[in-house]
Amino acid sequence: MNAIIFSAIWGIVMMFSGVFTKSKTTPRYLAIAGISLLFILNALELYSGKALFAVDTMDMIRTNSLNLSFLAVAFGSTLLFFLLSGRDVEKVGEHVGEYFALLFFILCGVSLAATFNTLLLLFIGIEIISIPLYILTGSDKRNLKSNEASLKYFLMGSFSTGIMLMGIAFIYGGNPNASFYINNIELGVGKMPAMVAVGLTFLMISMSFKVSAAPFHFWTPDVYDGAPTVFTSFMSTIVKIASFFAFVRLFENAFGQIQDQWQTLIVVITIATLLIGNITAIFQQSVKRMLAYSSIAQAGFMMLSLFALNNWGREGLVLYSAAYSVATIGLFAILIRMKDYTIEGFNGLAKQEPVVALTATIFLFSLTGIPLTAGFQGKFFMLMAAVENGHNFWLVIVAVLFAAISAFYYFRIIQAMYFKKSEEQAIEAGEITTGFKVLLVIAAVIIIALGVYPEFLIGWLYH
Repeated sequence: MNAIIFSAIWGIVMMFSGVFTKSKTTPRYLAIAGISLLFILNALELYSGKALFAVDTMDMIRTNSLNLSFLAVAFGSTLLFFLLSGRDVEKVGEHVGEYFALLFFILCGVSLAATFNTLLLLFIGIEIISIPLYILTGSDKRNLKSNEASLKYFLMGSFSTGIMLMGIAFIYGGNPNASFYINNIELGVGKMPAMVAVGLTFLMISMSFKVSAAPFHFWTPDVYDGAPTVFTSFMSTIVKIASFFAFVRLFENAFGQIQDQWQTLIVVITIATLLIGNITAIFQQSVKRMLAYSSIAQAGFMMLSLFALNNWGREGLVLYSAAYSVATIGLFAILIRMKDYTIEGFNGLAKQEPVVALTATIFLFSLTGIPLTAGFQGKFFMLMAAVENGHNFWLVIVAVLFAAISAFYYFRIIQAMYFKKSEEQAIEAGEITTGFKVLLVIAAVIIIALGVYPEFLIGWLYH
C-alpha cells in the first residue's frame, strides 16, 4: 500500500517540479530521492508487515512477502535506471519533470499490478502502466520513428485492452460466484464453463501482448526501436517484469486449480516465443533492435514460471526479474553513449574503455546464462520449476537449446569489443565519467553476487 500511494504522490511532486523550476538537473535529483524513499517505504512494509497509509481497500489489494519482494526488485532496478540514465532523460526534450512524473505514475501502476486481488484493479493497473508509456514512446517529437512507434503502440495497446475487458466480462459472467475477486472465482477441478474458457483465452492473449510473448509480440521491435533509447530501457525491464508478475499472479490465483486445461496453450506460446525471439535476434545488425528481440526470447524463459506455478517458479521469477533488469539497464546505459548502435559500433571498445567493456561482458554473460551470474541462476530456477511440474519435460530441453542459441548473438558484441579493431572511437570523449563507471561496476557486482548467492534475494520471499 505504501508503494501505490507514495508513487502517485511523488508523480505529482515531479509534475510541479517541471512547473516551478527551469533547471533540467533538479527533476533528476528529485526523482532519485523519490525512488530511494519509495524503496525504503516498501522495505519497511516488507519487514514490518504494516503500511504507513491505513486504507480500507475492501480486500481489493493484498500484500505479502512475495509481491513486496518483487516491488523491491522493481524499485531497486528503477533506482539503478535513474542513476545510470537519468542524464539521458534530460536530453530527450524540454519537459524533464513531466517525463519523470510519468515514470512515477507507471510505478504506481506497477504497484497495483503486483498487489491486485480483483480483475478490475488488474485492468486499472495495466492501463496506468500503459498510458504514460504511449506518451513517453512518442516524446522525441522531432523523430518520425518515435511518432510512428507511439501511434503503433497506442493502437495495438488499445486493441489488447479491449480484449482484456472482454475477457473480464466473460469471466465475471461465467464464474459460479459472479465475482471480480480472483480468489473467489473458484472454478474447482471440473470442466471449464464455455464462458470462462473464452474469458480465460482472451485474458491470456491480452497479457501475452503486454509481456511481448509470441505470437503477440509484433509491436515490440518497432516500438522499442522507435522510442527514445532511455525509455526503451525502462519499458523493456521494469514494465515487462511487472506485466509478467501480474500474468502469473492472475493465473495462479484465479485459474490455478484448472491448470491442466490451459497449460498446453502456455507450452505453445513459450515455444513460439523462444523460437521467434532467438532466431530473429541472430539476424539483427542494430544492437537496440537485437535487444528488442532478445527481450522476447527472455520472455519465453519467464513463461516457464507460468507453465509451472510452483515455488521454484515464484522464486525464479523474482530472481530472473532482478538479473534481467540489472543487466539490460546496464547495457542500454552503455548503448545510449555509443556513436553507432550497430554491432560494428562496438568494435575496439575494450581498448578505448576497458571498464565499460568488462561490465558489458558481464551483463551479456548474465543474459546468456553463463554460470556465476544471476542470469544463470534465474534460468536454473525456471528450468527446475518446469522439471518439478512433471509435465512436458521435453520443454526443458527445448529451453536449454534456445539458451545456447542466444549465446551466438550476445557473444557477437563481445567479439566486436575485444577482437575487432576500429579506426574511430566507439564513444565520444567525455561521455563516460568516473561516476558512470562506478555505477556500472556496482551493477556488475550485483549480477555476480546474485549468481553466487541467490539466497540473499530469495530470502526476502520468506521474511
